[in-house]
Amino acid sequence: MERYDDAQIIHMLEDAKTRNKAFEEIVKQYSEPLYWKIRRIVLVHEDANDILQNVFIKIWNNIADFRSESKLSTWLFRVAINESIDFVRRNKNQKSNLLGSDDDSLVCKLMADEYFDGDETEALLQEAVSKLPEVQRVVFTMRYYDDMKYSEMSKILKTSEGALKASYHIAANKIADFFRSQD
Repeated sequence: MERYDDAQIIHMLEDAKTRNKAFEEIVKQYSEPLYWKIRRIVLVHEDANDILQNVFIKIWNNIADFRSESKLSTWLFRVAINESIDFVRRNKNQKSNLLGSDDDSLVCKLMADEYFDGDETEALLQEAVSKLPEVQRVVFTMRYYDDMKYSEMSKILKTSEGALKASYHIAANKIADFFRSQD
């Protein structure tokens, strides 16, 4: 099975005859990394799957506009993160419902989710992350889970490295405070 690198995919995107094949390669190679970027922001498997589908639709509809000014992966991640943030903004009430009562907490929901493979500590971390403001949540997940460099995050989120470092530091402190409050 032939695997194409980003340069080959971009070249294929430029030709109308090979654009469909290029898109198939994008789906094949980026479905999983995009899914996990989305899932770490929205937490729920079904929501992540829905957003991933929307991301691929948006990518397909805008594929001709890709100008190679950034890496292909940067553009794809930017689309996925923006779709995830939009979803979070549209569903703020859902977040309140997730964290509404002790019996029905996010930790319980995650532990019952057949697609969640973490332990209770990971579930608590997810609950702490879910309480962060959306920008801090995105920055924290990109740095903590993906070990992404601030320079790459800066390109994806179109903001300064200093602002990203500050957001990460504040988020990490809020998460530490959350865990201290659980003791």
